[in-house]
Amino acid sequence: MEFVERKRWLFLGLPFTFTKYTIREDMITIDTGLLKTVENDCYMYKVQDVQLTATLAEKIFGLGTVICFTGDTTDPRLELIHIKNSRAVKDFILEMSETARLKRRTVNTLDIGSGDMEDTGDAQ
Repeated sequence: MEFVERKRWLFLGLPFTFTKYTIREDMITIDTGLLKTVENDCYMYKVQDVQLTATLAEKIFGLGTVICFTGDTTDPRLELIHIKNSRAVKDFILEMSETARLKRRTVNTLDIGSGDMEDTGDAQ
C-alpha cells in the first residue's frame, strides 16, 4: 500500500504547492521545490512516534498535519503539512513503522523500572 499526498494551501485545501509526500511500507519521501528540488527520505523503522494535529481551519477543509518523530540525522522531525486523509496516513505510518522495526529487529524498549534503585554506597 502507498499514500501519495500533496501539501495543500489552507485556503480551501487546494494543492497549489510544490511539496509531495510519498508514504510507502518501508520509507517516507518528501519532495519539495520547483526550480531546486530536494528529496528527503526516512526509513520507516526510524520513525519512533507520530502525532496528528488539526487546527480549526484544517478541520473545516478536511486537512491535518502529521508529525513524525524520527531517529533520522538529517530531519529528526518530519512534518507532513496540510494533507488530506491525515488520520489514515498517521495510522498507516504507526503500523508500518512497528512492522519495519520488528522485521529489522530494532524494537526500542522502555525502562520502566522502579525509581528507588539508588546507589547506597555500601559496595567497596
